[in-house]
Amino acid sequence: MLTSRRQTVIGHAVLVVAAIAALYPFLSVVLLALSKPGTRQSGFTLPTSISFANFSHAWSRGLFSEALVSSLIVAAAVVVGTIVLAVLAGYAFAAFPFPLKGVLLGLLLVGLVMPYEATVIPLYYQLRAWHLTNTYWALILPQIGLSLPFAVFWMRTFFVSTPPALREAASVDGASRFRTLRSILLPMAVPAIGTLATLLFLFAWNEFLLALVLVPDDRSVQTAPLALSFFAGNRRNSDPGVTAAAAVIVALPVLISYIALQRRMISGMLAGAVKE
Repeated sequence: MLTSRRQTVIGHAVLVVAAIAALYPFLSVVLLALSKPGTRQSGFTLPTSISFANFSHAWSRGLFSEALVSSLIVAAAVVVGTIVLAVLAGYAFAAFPFPLKGVLLGLLLVGLVMPYEATVIPLYYQLRAWHLTNTYWALILPQIGLSLPFAVFWMRTFFVSTPPALREAASVDGASRFRTLRSILLPMAVPAIGTLATLLFLFAWNEFLLALVLVPDDRSVQTAPLALSFFAGNRRNSDPGVTAAAAVIVALPVLISYIALQRRMISGMLAGAVKE
């Protein structure tokens, strides 16, 4: 009993320390953003008075409304495109034998472990040859391709964990493979798909390197992280409070999405999305 209580105390202490370490940088940025314009502070310092002027300056100077819309368009397209392809591919890999199945799974595994930074320069030249640089497609298509290995393995793992008797019973009743997927397996896969969609949205929203290389010249399609980078690097916007406010504006949609979908993510993981 004493050992169990001691382990509980140690576990909670470790979690508290980890939470403080994770929240300290974020809270420091938020407090700096809420300080009066021109205020310079270091570390975790409570402002003498709260002001939202930094947010107003950052919003008007950085034109983040266009960048946020661009990020939303790109992230939504990446999520929808990746999930549609991943559901179909994951279902095929889990349920049906076909030629070169093992080879294709191996290729997907290579795509899963290969650092995507190695593909950025070839992607740039390929998309430039197709006249797609500085367009939404330059961000959407590569991110769908880069997300597919992870998404296909995710959905394949879920479909493998479903009872084969369900597919057999549907086949006996005359349902086609697509009807079985649509009417039986997809309703069961909602938690797994919701978790996958949340992860893909977070990845797509925070993507910076592809945006920096592929859409550097057209401001109308630049995403929020890229706009934040240009804004923070502009010497005319060197006020740290305004820069901190811009960072909070860019991070706020991701934070809200994570808080709103946190339970769905956990339920999706516990529903068999990551277990064979």
